[in-house]
Amino acid sequence: MQTAILGSKGPTVKSLGIGTWAWGDNLFWSYGKDYGERQVQEAFETAVAAGIDFFDTAEIYGFGTSETLIGKFIRQTGAPVQVATKYFPLPWRLGAGAVAKALTASLNRLQMERVALYQIHWPFSLLVSQKTLMIALADEVKRGRIEAVGVSNYSAHQMRRAHQLLAERGVPLVANQVQYSLLARHIESNGVLDAARELGVAILAYSPLAQGLLTGKYRAETWQPPAGARRLDPRFSRKGLERLAPLLSMLTTLSEGHQRTPAQVALNWLIARGNVIPIPGAKTGKQARENAGALGWQLSAEEVAQLDRAARF
Repeated sequence: MQTAILGSKGPTVKSLGIGTWAWGDNLFWSYGKDYGERQVQEAFETAVAAGIDFFDTAEIYGFGTSETLIGKFIRQTGAPVQVATKYFPLPWRLGAGAVAKALTASLNRLQMERVALYQIHWPFSLLVSQKTLMIALADEVKRGRIEAVGVSNYSAHQMRRAHQLLAERGVPLVANQVQYSLLARHIESNGVLDAARELGVAILAYSPLAQGLLTGKYRAETWQPPAGARRLDPRFSRKGLERLAPLLSMLTTLSEGHQRTPAQVALNWLIARGNVIPIPGAKTGKQARENAGALGWQLSAEEVAQLDRAARF
């Protein structure tokens, strides 16, 4: 099973993880309606059985439900997994003590004494400075409650600043979690990817399948009005899918050549970028199994280039 190191000194994790935003969330997703605890537990168990043991969550996912479910599943199965979670810098959370308090609550929900990665969810600096946040995180590393520090949705400048502040405390910044996929490539042009490579910071790629657009499930010829959060995304309109048709066709062609699925090809393309760990979501065992199929093989350099060209429009 392929592995990657978070940053240059962080923990070693699988080259692909599982994102768990949808586990317990019924604001953006339909947890409790279209699927529930039984389905996500199956996703957890299937992922672990397939060798995927890196799960990304956050205190705000389902307002703690995602963390609670992961903790329950770990306790029930005894699976040795690595968990990444996040702190949300809400404006009324004041001082370094808020970080310690939030981490304690997350650890309690997860039923763990330590997490592999603790991240700042957004680069908000309203009433608490980034310096205060980074010092609090560095202190938790030294305390032993988190193994490594990451950020999420940080720009290149913000990431450099976080890296500097942590370095002053002798702690590395190991990851920046950002949106990245064949259909979301802004980090290649806004300096984030270059800065991450320069600093030795891993990219955790969320929404690596573009909310399912890269799975081949959604096509113009079989278009139906989308449900849920996808209704707000113009790419899921008939016209949007018509525009994506050449890329989707390329994914299908390559998937047939490798006896894989379009989703597995799209995830493998990210892994081929180097220093990138995709964290696709999985609400069912079938989805978790498909995600795992992105590992154990690789696209050729020419195939990566073909997808690059097809995705630039």
